[in-house]
Amino acid sequence: MTDFVDKEGEQPAAGSEAAAEGAEQQANLAVDLEKAREEAKDLQDRLLRLAAEFENFKKRMQRERETAMKYAEEGLLRELLPTIDNLERAIEQGRNAGEVAGLLEGVEMTITGLRNTLEKFGLKPVDGVGQPFDPNLHEALVMEASQTVPPNTILQEYQKGYMFKDRLLRAAKVVVSKGSE
Repeated sequence: MTDFVDKEGEQPAAGSEAAAEGAEQQANLAVDLEKAREEAKDLQDRLLRLAAEFENFKKRMQRERETAMKYAEEGLLRELLPTIDNLERAIEQGRNAGEVAGLLEGVEMTITGLRNTLEKFGLKPVDGVGQPFDPNLHEALVMEASQTVPPNTILQEYQKGYMFKDRLLRAAKVVVSKGSE
């Protein structure tokens, strides 16, 4: 049987070859570990940046929401300015002219314009006189006897009620028939 001899004439030890291979694996593992640590550090940095970016986004959205709420009525008020102008002109005409018919016509036109503007924004009057009494929409101030109007029907309206979109803004104050006595 022939033994292998290395360059210096010595036989290689079986353990030294395994040791060299183990050292090489250990070096490779150390390199892989360092790469994994760097990648983990990069990912952690990205995560922190993303979290900070998200917090900034939340704060910006909160500021924008507050600003929107603060100035939500701006459009409505802008639409009402011509009505205010018309009322001021009507008052000025009333002071200068002795004729009330023209003033009355101007005020009627102004209230019509105001109602149209408010309807554009979702304000609608609650039906009153002649309608059945609805406690969800009307507030009964008085009940009166009536020979011509059936019971629980609105006879008179003291103050108009209004709905804003699908919500009651103000209940109508009404007089309700209790029928004939």
